[in-house]
Amino acid sequence: MSDSATYGLTTGAVARRLGVSPTTLRSWDRRYGIGPAAREDGRHRRWAPEDVAMLEEMCRLTASGAPPAEAARIVRTARAAPGTTGTEVPGTAGPGAVPGAEPGTRVRSAEPESYPGRPGGPRRDRPEEPGPARQPGSGNGLPLGDVRRECRGLARAAVRLDGPALDALLRDAVADHGLVTAWEEVMAPTLHAVGRKWESSGDRYVEVEHLLSWHVSTALRQVMPAGHRSVAPVPPVLLACVPGEQHTLPLEALAAGLSERGLPTRMFGAAVPAEALDAAVRRMGPAAVVLWSQARSTANHALARHVAGSSFGVKGARTRPLVLLAGPGWAGRTPEPGTLRPGGLREALDALSRHQAGVRAPPV
Repeated sequence: MSDSATYGLTTGAVARRLGVSPTTLRSWDRRYGIGPAAREDGRHRRWAPEDVAMLEEMCRLTASGAPPAEAARIVRTARAAPGTTGTEVPGTAGPGAVPGAEPGTRVRSAEPESYPGRPGGPRRDRPEEPGPARQPGSGNGLPLGDVRRECRGLARAAVRLDGPALDALLRDAVADHGLVTAWEEVMAPTLHAVGRKWESSGDRYVEVEHLLSWHVSTALRQVMPAGHRSVAPVPPVLLACVPGEQHTLPLEALAAGLSERGLPTRMFGAAVPAEALDAAVRRMGPAAVVLWSQARSTANHALARHVAGSSFGVKGARTRPLVLLAGPGWAGRTPEPGTLRPGGLREALDALSRHQAGVRAPPV
């Protein structure tokens, strides 16, 4: 019989299995009493199978957005309950379970649909939530600030590199709040926090940012399954990042929202060369073109003017595309004639929906 079976796993081995740091496990033990049920004199912590199962429940609860102290209380109660083995935690049916609720219940927030940093978004008074996002033992260390509870759970799952939990949390966020709120108040704030952490930590957290981005992209593509709703017989909306721009997720959220409304799209993705964009516009004759710029250094106003001035169609009935200048890179200047600068995802969706409603279907 191996030493791990006889004495249990070391803290380092358990940390690798769960995707958390050894410091987090020691902090949970010291602060909340979430440690090995038995210790050997003169030995370091050794985690038995039932201890590991308890930690797994702790991770699942915090991934649902529960504060670590609340999750620890539930886990300790379950371990101390008569007739339990230490591996069952009542009311937790997975990453989206609500602590102490019936199995299958997901975390739902009754907070207003706004978040700090969003134009016009007031701060919320939420006394039940811990103030700072970075608390000893939380295991995320991300600069989240005052956000929805789901953001904290998403951040913790991302730092643990827990792909299945990310999938479940993102799916639940869209199902509970709808695409726009899920993007603006859950996905985007968490992505921004991971990005800020990456920028301030050198090459650390790059794997967290990449994993979270991949799962967010996957969740957005699953918002509207293919064939679920018929596509309107109108020219498509062309979505592209300007040359030098690599941030595609906001465009993917817009594409998902348009698909949800039954409007056709063509996604060209990151850093589309100006010549390729011009050729695509003239070849497709889109009803609208969305140009995304994350930073002022990539905002190409000359390109926007050129696209807005493009025309196509038969002589005497030529049309021009509506151009949406999306993203913070376009801020600070008056929009060019023939362009709009939406303030967020919902405003962009509404503007494109209104525009498409007035566009005639192409002849068959």
